[in-house]
Amino acid sequence: MRLWRWALVLLIVAVAGALAWQWLAANPGYVLIRFRHTLLETSVVVALAALLAGWLVLALGWRLLRWPLRAWSRAAGRRGRERLAGGMLAYAEGDYLRAERELAKAAHHEPLRIPALLLLARAAHERGAEDRASQALGELGDSGKRVGDALRARFLVDTGQAAEALALLKDKAAQDDLSLRGRHLLVDTALLLGEPQVALDALPPLARSQSLTAEAQAQLELRTLAAALAAAPDATALNALWHQSSRAQRRRPELVEAFARRSAALGQMLAALDEIEAAQRHEWSDRLAAAYGELGQAEAPARLARAQNWLGQAPNSAALQITLARLHLQLAQPEAAEESVQRALALGATPAAWEVLGAIRRAVGDDAGAANAWANALHQPRGDALLAVAPLAARADVDTRPIAFEERSEHGVPRLPSQA
Repeated sequence: MRLWRWALVLLIVAVAGALAWQWLAANPGYVLIRFRHTLLETSVVVALAALLAGWLVLALGWRLLRWPLRAWSRAAGRRGRERLAGGMLAYAEGDYLRAERELAKAAHHEPLRIPALLLLARAAHERGAEDRASQALGELGDSGKRVGDALRARFLVDTGQAAEALALLKDKAAQDDLSLRGRHLLVDTALLLGEPQVALDALPPLARSQSLTAEAQAQLELRTLAAALAAAPDATALNALWHQSSRAQRRRPELVEAFARRSAALGQMLAALDEIEAAQRHEWSDRLAAAYGELGQAEAPARLARAQNWLGQAPNSAALQITLARLHLQLAQPEAAEESVQRALALGATPAAWEVLGAIRRAVGDDAGAANAWANALHQPRGDALLAVAPLAARADVDTRPIAFEERSEHGVPRLPSQA
C-alpha cells in the first residue's frame, strides 16, 4: 500500500513538472542586472536556478567552516560529561577533594554547570570546606537559585545553625521562591526548633506535588500534627487542630496521645479520656494505655475502673499493668499497685515499670527498695546488672504468669498461640 502511495506522489510531481516546463518554455521571462558597467541578461528560470545553486554553495561552505567548531564543542561536551561522571563517582567513594577538582572542570561546560556546582558544593561541605561550598552556591546564578537556597539551608542545619536556616527558608517560602526540597527541609527544621505552625503551613504544597510516597507524606503529616497538638496555646486552638484533621488521622495513636496529653494539661480531662477510650474501643494500643495513666491526678477513680475493664481486652499488656499501678498509687493503694507493677515486670521489664515500682516503695517507706528500683530504671537501657528489689511481705505470692485467653480472627476462628 505504501509503494502505491509513493508511486502516485511521484506521478503527480512528474505531471506538475511537465506542465510547469511547458508554461515556462512559452515565456521564460527576462532578467537584467546592471552593476556599474556590467550587464547581466538571463531568463527567470536560469536566475532562480542560479540563486538556488548559490544558496546551496553558501550553506555547504558555512557547514564546512563550522565543522571544526562543532567537533571541538562535541569533544568539550564529552570531556565535561566524563568529568561529571568522575566527580560523581569520587563523591560516592568519599574522595571529596578529587570530586571537587573534577566537578570544577565539568562546571565550565554550560549545560553541566548547575548540577556540577551543586555536587561540588556538597563535596566541599562534606570535607569541611564551607567557604568553598558557599562560593560554589554563589556561582549558580538565577537559574539555580531555588535549589541552591535549599542546599545552603541544609548546610546551615548540618553545622548547627538551624535558626539561620529556618529564617532563610521562611523568607523564601514567603516569596513563593522555595523548591520542594526546601519545603521539606522547612518542615523538618521548624519541627526541630519548636515552630509546628510553620511546618503545617509548608505541608500543602508538598502534598499537591506528590513528591513523596503516600506513606511518607502521611508520616510527615502525622509528625507535624502531633507536634502542633502538643504545642497548642489554648483549648480553642487545640480543638480546631483536632477537628481539622481527617478521621483516619484522629484514629492514629500518636495523634490521640498528643491531643489527650495537651487536653489534660489545659484542664480538659474529660475530652482527653473520651478520645483515648474511643480509640481503644476501635483498636487496642499499648501506647494509649500507657498515656492513660500519665494524665495527672484528675478522675483517678473513673480511670482506674475503665483500665480494669480493659484487662478483659488486653490481660497481658505490660503498659496496661503499669497504668493500673500508677492509678492505684494515686488512690493510695500501694499493695494493689505493687501487684500490678510486678505483673508488668514479669511481662516485660521496662524503665517505666521500675520507675513506678520506685514510687510505690517510696510511698510505703522502703527507701532502699525505691533506690534500687530507680537505679534499675537507669541500668536496664544500658544493659547493666539489675539490683534486687525484695517484694513486699504482703505481696510475696503474687502470680505473675501471663493469662491465657482465646483470640479469634476476624472470621471468628480461634488463633493458635503462635498466630496471636
